[in-house]
Amino acid sequence: MARERFAKFVKRDDFKEKVLDLRRVTRVVAGGKRFRFRATVAVGDEKGQVGVGVAKGLDVASAVAKARAEGKKNLITVPLKDGRTILYRAEAKYSAARVLLKPAGEGHGLKAGGAVRVVLGLAGVRDITAKCLGRTPNKLTNALATIEALKQLSQ
Repeated sequence: MARERFAKFVKRDDFKEKVLDLRRVTRVVAGGKRFRFRATVAVGDEKGQVGVGVAKGLDVASAVAKARAEGKKNLITVPLKDGRTILYRAEAKYSAARVLLKPAGEGHGLKAGGAVRVVLGLAGVRDITAKCLGRTPNKLTNALATIEALKQLSQ
C-alpha cells in the first residue's frame, strides 16, 4: 500500500552498468601505505546513450557507485542506423589505444572484444565490426578510445 502511494515519486533509470576494471591503488605516507580502489564503469541504456566513468573510493562499493555517477554525467548520444549499427566507419585514438569501428549489415552481430564490446553493447549497437589497433591491453584507455570514436559519429 505505502509502496503504491510513493511509486510515482521514485525515479527509476533504465541505465545498465558494467564494471570494466577494478584496481587497488596505493599512496605511501609517513605511517605506511594507504589503499584505495579505482573503478572504471561503463553505463548505457542500450538505446543510443553510453558513458564511461572512473572514480576512486575507500572501498569497492563506493568506488563503483562514484564511477557510475561519473559515467552518467559523461553520457553521449550515438546515432544508430536502423537502431542496429553505426552510420559510417570511425577510427579514434586515446592515449596508447587506437580503435577502429566499421558498420555491418543486419544479422552480422557484435564482433568486438574486451572493453570495446562492453561499451558498444551498452550503447545499443547490435551489428558492428570493431578492432583494437593499439597494443595496450588497458581496458580504461580502450573504452575511452571507443567513446572518442563514437563522438565522431555524433558530430
